[in-house]
Amino acid sequence: MERTLLYQIESEYVNLPIDRFLRSMGFSSQNITNLKKMPRNVLVNNEFAYMNQRLCQNDIVCVHILELDCSPNIVPVDLPLSVLYEDEDLMVINKAADMPIHPSINNYDNTLANAVSYYFSNQKIPFIFRCINRLDRDTTGLTIVAKHMVSATILSAMVSKHSIKREYIAFVEGKCPESGTIDRPIGRVSTSTIERCIDDLNGESATTHYRRLHYENNCSVILLCLETGRTHQIRVHMKSIGHPLLGDFLYNPNWNQIKRQALHSYRVSFEHPITKKSLSFTAPLPADMCFLNFSTNDII
Repeated sequence: MERTLLYQIESEYVNLPIDRFLRSMGFSSQNITNLKKMPRNVLVNNEFAYMNQRLCQNDIVCVHILELDCSPNIVPVDLPLSVLYEDEDLMVINKAADMPIHPSINNYDNTLANAVSYYFSNQKIPFIFRCINRLDRDTTGLTIVAKHMVSATILSAMVSKHSIKREYIAFVEGKCPESGTIDRPIGRVSTSTIERCIDDLNGESATTHYRRLHYENNCSVILLCLETGRTHQIRVHMKSIGHPLLGDFLYNPNWNQIKRQALHSYRVSFEHPITKKSLSFTAPLPADMCFLNFSTNDII
């Protein structure tokens, strides 16, 4: 993957060494270390510059990112891939159900990583897979993939600071309250490698806000916004208040209406890691979540 970033130096950055300036732009120490190994990595006013060179007002800093490696152990596989948005720095993908994010035992060639790797190998572009907001295998909807090391670093920092807004649609059993906040810590179930539970003593803090959008046939359609991103957070939190997700094989194995957990990553909103432009994307409900008289067009 190749990317060139241009910065014009404003007064607040005058006399800063280049490496400190890049850190202020969101580059990590590891980014800067990797950058030093790349050809023509940093130019100032079209001339090669060392990282300790100090900057002057109106200098033009050109950063040349060149990544020639591909992700090891990820086999490019021609799988369906729905790309909603793509630019030089990131992609927003509408992930299908029954698709893990990363390869693992028994899931070597059926993952989003395989599909994205194929997408770029087909274009003869080296690519390292860096997914920013991971979704469970059977959760559908929007996920962000960074296209180079710097956008990955900045986007990951945004996740840590909770500055990427993630909204989900879930179908849950029963008529849940009109709105609410669940603030309960989540930990591992001691007898399971994957199951989670409410753990007030040893769990990690987790906060979920929800709002009921529709009720029909003993099923509530809810919109959820996460402040944290714990494993199975929505699934565990909704079960904890007596409204488990439909079709959830771990927490509510009832497949009368849907054969997977009825959870969809509906909207992501964030600041672009490089341009700083505000971005927001939505993904329509998948076909297997269209069995109620509800449309995302009704969401305010």
